[in-house]
Amino acid sequence: MKTNEVKNVLIALDYNPTAQKVAEVGFSFAKAMNAEVTLLHVISELVYYSSTEYDPIMGFTGFREVGPIELDNLDTLKIASLNYLDKSRQHLGDGTIHTLVEEGDIAESILNTAKEIHADFIVLGSHSQKWLKNILMGSVTERVLQGTSLPLFIIPTKKHD
Repeated sequence: MKTNEVKNVLIALDYNPTAQKVAEVGFSFAKAMNAEVTLLHVISELVYYSSTEYDPIMGFTGFREVGPIELDNLDTLKIASLNYLDKSRQHLGDGTIHTLVEEGDIAESILNTAKEIHADFIVLGSHSQKWLKNILMGSVTERVLQGTSLPLFIIPTKKHD
């Protein structure tokens, strides 16, 4: 039986504080297979970055050191997102990790990026926050699953009660 070698893993990170868990678990998974890693953040709607529940695109210790984000300026948000991914790379301790920031529909951007970088696997986190469950986890994860033939590694990020 011939097995497919995993050479390239795409890890999609959102703005949620649970992104640290997704990055760490996905990175460990990729490194266990000696695969290259690409971290992706997709900017979809600026309103997501103005949440009062938690700071935007955070999760990694020290992220706020990059400075405040101007929510009305897409270019500034892209720079902040790249800084966030760079902090993520530093946290994981591997300077060979590639980082990308895309803009647009989240699921579509993940699928397009996976094709562009010739990913063998896609790593996603799934939030389970009741009303958001069907909107975020359901729609993005389901659309990525329906739109690809690549294996998905879905990491539950739900807090246990």
